Amino acid sequence: MTPRRTDALLAMAILCLGVVGTYARLSSSGLTERDLDPFGLTLITVSSLALAWRRSAPVPVGMLAVGCGIAYYGALYPGVFAAAPSLITIYTAAALGRRHLAIVLATALAVGVGIFVALADKDPEPGGLSLLSGWLVAMVVVGEVMKNRRAYLSEVERRAIEAERTKEEAALRRAGEERLWIAQELHDTLTHTISVINVQTSVALQALERDPALTRRALVAVKESGHEAMRELRATLGVLRQADLDGPEVGLARLPRLVDRAEAAGLPVKTVVIGPRGELAPEVDRAAYRIAQEAFTNVLRHAGAASIMLTIEYGAEKIVLSVEDNGETDASTAEHGMGLIGMRERAVALGGSLTAGPGARGGFTVRAELPTGILP
Repeated sequence: MTPRRTDALLAMAILCLGVVGTYARLSSSGLTERDLDPFGLTLITVSSLALAWRRSAPVPVGMLAVGCGIAYYGALYPGVFAAAPSLITIYTAAALGRRHLAIVLATALAVGVGIFVALADKDPEPGGLSLLSGWLVAMVVVGEVMKNRRAYLSEVERRAIEAERTKEEAALRRAGEERLWIAQELHDTLTHTISVINVQTSVALQALERDPALTRRALVAVKESGHEAMRELRATLGVLRQADLDGPEVGLARLPRLVDRAEAAGLPVKTVVIGPRGELAPEVDRAAYRIAQEAFTNVLRHAGAASIMLTIEYGAEKIVLSVEDNGETDASTAEHGMGLIGMRERAVALGGSLTAGPGARGGFTVRAELPTGILP
């Protein structure tokens, strides 16, 4: 039911209550000083029907109801039911947050009725002024309570909506992060494997007739690279399905295998480890391995290098990973390659940093600094 329809029904109910209640009061008490004539009925009717607009126009409705109430009791009509429209408008003003309007209306009604009763020879409703004053105070207080309760409920609803919206945003953000993670994992796995397979296939084709043994070793390396790619893809899909992984978690413990594949492709790797290896967060361990893997892939695909220098420096709060080659540098690839973008995103996501560019002794250098643990 709409507020306007509710107010209209309330207005009719108050009108019936005012008329019936006043006549019942006259009949039961035997009051004869002033009967309820058409003027009195008009005052009750007008003030009651005006309640249909009590929320949309609280000021004029309040003034009209209070004015009718003062005129009713000023004309010495008996009964307390005629004050109901005025009390309701005072409550409405307080409930709508119009506290000053409610106080003004209540004061005007009390003072107006009090003056006329004081000037009259006899009070048409003995004790009615005291009762009216109590009801006026009660209406203001109840209106304030209802206003505060509505404000509280509105705030609770707003917070619930905000929490739901935040929950949806968090879910969308997590979904985006998961998509990015999947894309990075697939990119790092596939590009590295395809690069190794491409190099080994080229070696096999060149040595097919003149060196069958070398051809065989190259094809074996291709086969192993394919198996490694399948294992890593199954591991990635296992994470997505929340299943147990087939094999060890990707991390720096698998660097020897990465080095072996690079050397099998004809690229010697010198590994330097500085400091004792400490405990790394799983995310950091995985990111460090993926950065090294992508750096090796870029060397195989672009650099035309003769060797790689892999340096790992373990510290108390961070790990520094460096991959240097002695090949040629392609500035455009260094600045805009998707692999370098992915490596940088991995490092920054963990609170670390990554730099990539020409090395001090020629070639190309990728240097990543990662915290040993995840920052809160």
